[in-house]
Amino acid sequence: MNETTGAGRRPTDDDIPAREPIFNLPAIVLAIMALCVGVHVLRLYVLTPQQDLELLVDTAFIPVRYSGQYGIDFYALTSPITYTFLHGGWAHLIVNMIWLAAFGSPLANRIGAFRFALFFAVTGIAAAFFFYAIHPQMQAPLVGASGSISGMMGAAARFAFHVDRSSGKGAFAGPLLPFGAVFRSRATLSFLAVWMIINIVTGVVGFVPGEDSQIAWEAHIGGFLAGFLGLRFFDRRQAHYG
Repeated sequence: MNETTGAGRRPTDDDIPAREPIFNLPAIVLAIMALCVGVHVLRLYVLTPQQDLELLVDTAFIPVRYSGQYGIDFYALTSPITYTFLHGGWAHLIVNMIWLAAFGSPLANRIGAFRFALFFAVTGIAAAFFFYAIHPQMQAPLVGASGSISGMMGAAARFAFHVDRSSGKGAFAGPLLPFGAVFRSRATLSFLAVWMIINIVTGVVGFVPGEDSQIAWEAHIGGFLAGFLGLRFFDRRQAHYG
């Protein structure tokens, strides 16, 4: 006797729920992660200390470069983007990649690869120059994708962190929430408060597990604000809650 389901219907492949892959990351997110890891491996295991220093000077964001004392060169134009692919150590890199996967994936699935790449660049630039506005004479280099990732957190807040996974590719769901609705969400406000406190405390104390460098909390705030306020220019779905 043949087994049937429901009203005498044989089971088909459509009746079997599809298994979601373990690593279901958008290609653009994987590409950025691969670039960050590749650059870090290059610096650690291929370049000499002198070559690594030269790379750092050329590609990290150094605020004093924009003070007018040294003029504007090619690297002054590119470093507000290239600094995002450099990291201070393995702990810094790994933490950033985890947050990139968590917040970048649903955002990339929502707005598409090209817009996501632009979002990553624009929020990184905003983070760098927010940092510059506070430390215009600083000579220490700013490195890391944290500013852009903070922008993704700001974008997530505009959706109250709601992710729709029904399609198998998790994406932030629904229209952008207006600012008033975001600030009425207790869950969103709680996350933002904890995030802000952690950034300020770690920045002031200067504690980074496994690293000697400090957290650039100013860049995080700059990136977050850029993502929170500017997401509407990148989102493909222009509907908003009333």
